Formats: sequence, structure tokens, C-alpha cells
Amino acid sequence: MDTDALTPGLLQELRATRPYPALSLTMPTHRRAPDNTQDAVRLRNLVAEAGNRLDADPRVSQEARAAVKAQLDRAAAEVDQRRALESLVILADTDEYQIWQLPRTAPERVVLSDSYLTRNLVAAKAGARPFWVLSLSAEHASLFSGTGEGLRPEPRDGFPLTAPHEEPNPQREERIGDTPSTYTNEDTRTFLRSADEQLRAVLAADPRPLFLVGLAPALSLLDEVGGSAKQAVGRVAKGTTAETTAPELLKELGPALQDRRKQAAARIQERLDNAHSSRSFAGGLDEVWLAVREGRAGLVAVEEHFVRTVRVTDGHLEPVGPDVTPAEDGRVREDIVDELVEAALDKGCEVAFVADDSLADHGRIAAVLRF
Repeated sequence: MDTDALTPGLLQELRATRPYPALSLTMPTHRRAPDNTQDAVRLRNLVAEAGNRLDADPRVSQEARAAVKAQLDRAAAEVDQRRALESLVILADTDEYQIWQLPRTAPERVVLSDSYLTRNLVAAKAGARPFWVLSLSAEHASLFSGTGEGLRPEPRDGFPLTAPHEEPNPQREERIGDTPSTYTNEDTRTFLRSADEQLRAVLAADPRPLFLVGLAPALSLLDEVGGSAKQAVGRVAKGTTAETTAPELLKELGPALQDRRKQAAARIQERLDNAHSSRSFAGGLDEVWLAVREGRAGLVAVEEHFVRTVRVTDGHLEPVGPDVTPAEDGRVREDIVDELVEAALDKGCEVAFVADDSLADHGRIAAVLRF
């Protein structure tokens, strides 16, 4: 699965307590040759390591051990290397497995616990900055899911919708004196009202920024008959059809998406500058980590590709070299940035990923403090 499939409901389900052992396997992957040739070997080695861990764990019964191994083997056989991004996450227990391919790196890990490891999923979801696109006309309404990786159709909650086709009614035209305009037609209003209701369900289940693409009269009427579309952060007045493809839509959305990114970056920078002036600012990994743990961070800004391996000592983070691993020292955290992101989101903190080097003067990560 991709990160845009990680809804709040699914995340809650993944975090739920499960019968031990719930197995989480993570590893970095590569999109292109020749680097991706090593991924299959690395995956086999990690699957073997997971099997050894299950064999050696006295808390795992023989039945559970066999079931989890079987699920893990099925998952490994199903991984499509052609769709590889920056990392792979496999989650497996006695009854199921899930495969996640993420546009954000993750360290090699095998974890046995009573719940799945979700920090890499959460950080990848936050970094992907997902959004919705509604392509609309008087005859159709199609939903698309977008991330930094692209755009794809999203058939859910009744989408795509197609207006019922009615044959011309000469008697009706004779009574009213003329054929009604498409956008004053009550059937069109009913159709767009239905699209608004479906859109409301989507936004309630998975809130994201919304972009609208359609002719101006269609977008105006959608605003008139409902309220969901008024949340849109961007609108493109361009005619679309039910056959309009995701690449075609993405091309039309390009300027609106770019404007949105620039505006968001400027707002984040302004908030950081104001916090620095008012002394409600934390900079650097250790300071931000402490602020998040204490619930004092209202906004965490982190550079897109910032990763750091650290040792946790007396509640503080000490950077370590690449030669030190958790296997050698249990206090070492390879994915501390993703762990921090998940902890921040859990405490109701806003997380923003910003351009590389934009926080170079602040240790690649900064926070606006609540108090």
C-alpha cells in the first residue's frame, strides 16, 4: 500500500494491541538499477532474521511461530520491486500481513511486539503532504488522491459519480417555453448536491487539502448547493470529463500546487521567525525532542531528508556514527526523526516538512513552543 492509504481509522487499527507477536519489518529500498538489485537479497536476509527471532523467543508458541512465518513469507513473495520507493515496511501477525512502500527512508529493523511499529508510516504520510482533487462537471464527479509522488483515481464513498441521462422531454419544454440551461437545471443541482454529500464523507474520514477542477459555473453551483467544496484551498477553472486522466489533471493543477507549496513554506518561516523573536523557539534535535516529549511544541518543522542516528542518554539525544547500531547498543535509535514526528503528531502538534538546508542554522529541525 501507499502512504495515501493510511487514513486515521487505519492508523488507529494498526496501533491497536494485538496478541504477541506482531512483527514489523522495515528496510531501505531503491527505485532504480543498479542499486535496487541488492533489495531482494536484503529482504531475504531480514526475513531469515525475523524467523530466527521468532524461533528464539520463548513467548512465541509453536502455532503462532508457524503462522507468523507463513504470513511473512507470503508478504515477501508479493513485494513488487518494480514499485519500490525509499523504503519497505511489512507488518505481519498470525492472521494477516500488510506491505507498505514508502517515499521516505527507514532503517533495517525487525521488531516483535504486541502492536505494529507505525512511526515510519506516520512520518512518510506527513512528509507526503497528501491532498484531494475533485474533477467536476454537470455530468460527472471524480475523486483523485494526490501526494508528492503524483495523482491517482480514488474510487471510494460513491465516487466516481455520473449524472443520470434523461432523454429530451418535448412536453416539458413546451410547458416552460425553452430547454433549461445546464446549470439552472434542477437535475444538475441534485447531482451536484449528491457529489457534495459524498465529498463531505471523504473529508470527514480523511481530512486533507482539497483542490477543485471544473468549469466556473459548475464550481459556483457546487458552492451554492452544498458546503464541502468551500474548504478548497485551490481551484482551477478548466473543463474536465469522466475520461480526464490523472496526468492531465496534474498538469492543470501544477501552478496551483506550486503556489500552495510556496505559501505554506512562507507561513512556516514566518511562524519560526516570530517564535525566535518572542523566545518561544527551539532549535536542534535535542531541544525539539525535549519540547515534544514535554508537550510544549505547537509546530515542528523538519527538513525533508533529515535523518540522524542517536543514542538516548538521560533523556537527551547524543549523535553517533553510522558504525553504531541498535544491535550493539539498545539505547541507539536509527529512526529518531520519524519517532519524533510520530510523537509530535500524537500530542496534537503540527508537523511541517520544509526544503533541505532551509533550517541549516538550526540543526535541520526547529519548533514553535506553546509555552
